[in-house]
Amino acid sequence: MPAVRSAKFAIGDVVRHRVFDFRGVIFDVDPVFANSEEWYQAIPQEIRPAKDQPFYHLFAENQEGSYTAYVSQQNLLADDDDEPVDHPEIAALFSKLENGRYTLRTRH
Repeated sequence: MPAVRSAKFAIGDVVRHRVFDFRGVIFDVDPVFANSEEWYQAIPQEIRPAKDQPFYHLFAENQEGSYTAYVSQQNLLADDDDEPVDHPEIAALFSKLENGRYTLRTRH
């Protein structure tokens, strides 16, 4: 079994994509790739990430709106903007933004 790298980011962290212009809040982490093979093969081979790294589920936003994203660890950077992420589902899981990360609600 291949070695699994440690997760660099945690639930509630605000991150930015390394290549594409979007940012988001992490709401779940997979220790290795856990999406469909069809989804994986749809990524152009020259930018396709390795599967043996953490993948993050994000409440994401860009200039066009909000959506959920599934992103490899190698493609994420910490976002030091300190601005809130504008996504309608954030309030259901998180209470406030403080020091660059959202706090999980005690009740969902």
